[in-house]
Amino acid sequence: MIATLEGILEQVSGDSVIINVGGIGYEITVSASTRNRLPPEGRAVKLYISETVGIYGGGTNLYGFLTIEEKNIYLTFKDLKNTGAKKALDYLDKAVKSLPDFKRAVQEKNIKVLTSLFGFRSQTAEKILVFLQDKLSAMQVSGQEKWGSSTLSADRGADAVSALVALGYREQQARRAVEEAFASSDNKDMAAGILIKIALKYIK
Repeated sequence: MIATLEGILEQVSGDSVIINVGGIGYEITVSASTRNRLPPEGRAVKLYISETVGIYGGGTNLYGFLTIEEKNIYLTFKDLKNTGAKKALDYLDKAVKSLPDFKRAVQEKNIKVLTSLFGFRSQTAEKILVFLQDKLSAMQVSGQEKWGSSTLSADRGADAVSALVALGYREQQARRAVEEAFASSDNKDMAAGILIKIALKYIK
């Protein structure tokens, strides 16, 4: 079983990359967040690998991650019922927006934050809390909180997203604006009304 691959990044195309390791090119599927953090083509790269064998044949597919932490979270998502490799990658993309905030939301069973700030569907958020809470809570995650170090800050962010959606903005558009509003301010404990006003400046 392949655990890691380290070589030259030859090509990035869509959701896959090709890494040349000792003259052999390995095609590896990556998430959007991983693809956006890869070095330029022609540079060295190391990916942590998860292998998946197709249920109906078709050989083995390789999925790559920049950190072992992200690989472990991906494997945890795969434990969800009816969740294949591609869907687990989609869930990982949502969680890596801020792993510390994601973990706290799971620990505190905060479905509002999981749906509004991270973009999980309600049904998926409920499945995560029921089936994965213990596994995710036991994991060590790195990085800084994106929405502040308190539950109240994250709740205000979720409320701000909901308010912008109520004003007619698309949910993804509202979520991105709130993220940028938090990033632009040193005060993560601002009132929801102020957060909304700042977020409106980033609506695109």
